[in-house]
Amino acid sequence: MRRRAFVALMGASVTWPFAALAQQPGRTYHLGVLTTDPHTAPIQGGTYIALLDGLKRQGFVEGKNLTFGTRVYGQHPELLPNYLDELIKAKVDVIFVAGPSRIRAAQQATKTIPILAITDDMVSSGLVGSLAHPDGNTTGVSFFATELDGKRQEILIEAVPGLRQMAALADSFTTADDRGLEEAAPRR
Repeated sequence: MRRRAFVALMGASVTWPFAALAQQPGRTYHLGVLTTDPHTAPIQGGTYIALLDGLKRQGFVEGKNLTFGTRVYGQHPELLPNYLDELIKAKVDVIFVAGPSRIRAAQQATKTIPILAITDDMVSSGLVGSLAHPDGNTTGVSFFATELDGKRQEILIEAVPGLRQMAALADSFTTADDRGLEEAAPRR
């Protein structure tokens, strides 16, 4: 499978994984969504609007040639396998999940249906091998992508000539790993 054809990241938007594939006239594509709460999950709000906008730009319009199969398991993670099984039996084209536990559950449930994932850091969580070559059927967006920390430092140093010290603020509730920043700093 060609991973790069599956996801395009432009700012905060996520586009349809089949963007690079020719649409079949009259076909309806099915996006399976697994979430804890439809009102607070990442598929809602800005991410949801960006997703729909990206899909629309690629010619996928909800209600016209795109349907969503949403499964809400609330505070019952034991329901994940059942809902994933439902999405697989419904023959969704892509499964959209956010968060490492849901991504892992989807990876265990299917090796063939593309998984579009959003989480803090897909690489350090062990969900994919790398962002450039994720392997398997999982691709998506890492908010913190620690493998890019060195590049971020490089850009900051170029933007602020003479910079000798820098600090990074981090949310203690994320799974982000700051070792990449610490390891890259002495080289620069």
